[in-house]
Amino acid sequence: MALEEKINADIKSAMLAKDAAKLESLRAVKSAILLLKTSPEGYTDETELKAMQKMVKQRKETAEVYKTQNRTDLAEVELTQAAVIESYLPKQMSEEEIKAEVAKIIASVGASSPADMGKVMGVASKQLAGKADGKIISTFVKELLSK
Repeated sequence: MALEEKINADIKSAMLAKDAAKLESLRAVKSAILLLKTSPEGYTDETELKAMQKMVKQRKETAEVYKTQNRTDLAEVELTQAAVIESYLPKQMSEEEIKAEVAKIIASVGASSPADMGKVMGVASKQLAGKADGKIISTFVKELLSK
């Protein structure tokens, strides 16, 4: 079942269950999918994945802002929405798995110094897209290239 169909089905079940938090999150995802379909870049699984990751990241950042302003009630809403959206994303890799993959990529590219970070990041970003956060990848690339 395509993601859009799954989202539509889950919207119906959230409406029947009167789950407002889940319903709001799913409607945001559906809106993003509709915007992607009408965008000039086109609608692919990759753009869909990036859009959903962006939505999760935005909600987590917004929650952090709310926490610094002592608005835990609003922060919890954002984190709940992020969790709902994350449930539709592929499982994220653990830090050990990311580090092992980055080490393999460094070996395959032949990188040996921090100056080669751009080459490694280009390959790593493509291979680990959707499976790992870019900041974590970048951190491990810097760490492994500075040894």
